[in-house]
Amino acid sequence: MYQLKLQPMPLFIFFLSVFFVFSSSLAQESLRPNVPVAIVGGMLLDGYEAEPIHNSVIVFEDGRITAVGQRHNTPIPDNAVILDAGGRTVMPGLIDAHMHIDLIGHGEYDDYYAFLNEMERLPEAMPIAAKQMMRAGVTSGLDLGAPFQILEFRERIRRGEIPGPRLTVSGPWITRIEMAGIPDAYEEVVDSSEEAARRTRELIAAGSDVIKTWAGLTEADYRAIVNAAHAEGVKVHAHLYDPDAIHAALNAGVDVFQHVGSARNPPYDEALVSQIAQKSIPIVQTISHRIWVYPATVEFPERLYDPVYKKDMPADFYADFIKSFENFHRNSYFNDIGRETRNAVNSASQFIDAGAYMGVGTDAASPLNMHTEAMWREMSALVESGMTPIQVISAATKTNAEILGQIDELGTIEVGKLADIIIVDGNPLRNIEVLDYVDIVIKDGGVWYAERAAYGTVTEIGHGF
Repeated sequence: MYQLKLQPMPLFIFFLSVFFVFSSSLAQESLRPNVPVAIVGGMLLDGYEAEPIHNSVIVFEDGRITAVGQRHNTPIPDNAVILDAGGRTVMPGLIDAHMHIDLIGHGEYDDYYAFLNEMERLPEAMPIAAKQMMRAGVTSGLDLGAPFQILEFRERIRRGEIPGPRLTVSGPWITRIEMAGIPDAYEEVVDSSEEAARRTRELIAAGSDVIKTWAGLTEADYRAIVNAAHAEGVKVHAHLYDPDAIHAALNAGVDVFQHVGSARNPPYDEALVSQIAQKSIPIVQTISHRIWVYPATVEFPERLYDPVYKKDMPADFYADFIKSFENFHRNSYFNDIGRETRNAVNSASQFIDAGAYMGVGTDAASPLNMHTEAMWREMSALVESGMTPIQVISAATKTNAEILGQIDELGTIEVGKLADIIIVDGNPLRNIEVLDYVDIVIKDGGVWYAERAAYGTVTEIGHGF
């Protein structure tokens, strides 16, 4: 079993964090235009559940938003580069509150990790996922379950070596049940509450931004993990389906409930749902990752053969990726898809109807749930289940930033915040699925553009995917 051996080194970690912030800033500066940029003429959704700002202007410079308003009342610097957003929607960069940067949508976990030779080829897989997330408009993501190789990969993104979202990471998860078929470095298997608390402290010392718990834990385990994490100012995210586990996590004070309400289970007791909603515990349903993605693939299997996947992947990755979809209805991930889909009719909307505090996460890139599509599909499934488009857009931006504790910098388009902005071809308030057409992605003031948007001034100041 993989063992964590790092111990807290407060002074060293302090200076290391200062170095990373400084070096990250320098790396981002190299990707930014050296003049102000004004996005002009689009419909602005600023991240709040509010009316759109039409004929809008957003100005940013040196990675920060400096002005927000309308054309008639917002001065544009004389030396600004103008990005014409006419006919399009401008909104905050999307935040995925549950994703996996090590995955690419391969159809079978066991086969995928065998292909990677456990973790040997993981450094080749993560850039594929990161690029696809950014291209889909995801500028920040919470990775819930990866070996600590992810820390060096995060620095590669910060250094500007590859396009990718700003990463918040859990590292390995804590569990009492070992998951078959994955490398040991993905999980910390414990057999006591004392060990769970110790592993929590070790994970935080090693680099975990949040703690993820998985299956088989007792209420005492959850309490030990929560107490140890909260002592370090770190939140606990729990992987939950079973009602007994939900009660245990609720009693222990777990911060964020992941997967709850994803409709894999029959409907939960109304009193339990109401209690969670009343306490405003964030719910990240990951509602589409089986139950919407599977029928969408049955209906249109051609989605699996989008040429972008071949373009993004080394030849042998792509060959194994495509092979994994043969008779995908027989893959282990979808063994119970019939019952789960039937349950979804009644259970998918429970937390929405109860007025719960809803975030948005995709569980990308679980089987068939590629990063290129996962976010818009999840948001579409939430709309189908009862949220309005503006509610789900605010959940995927403002609320997710709140869940991650990053609302001071991210999640809304306001003066002083980081310039994390996307420009979308169409009106997502009319049809949320136009979020499949992200033309321009701005992260930390660096401008990236899709091939279909490679014209005009964006090509002068930006970077093509």
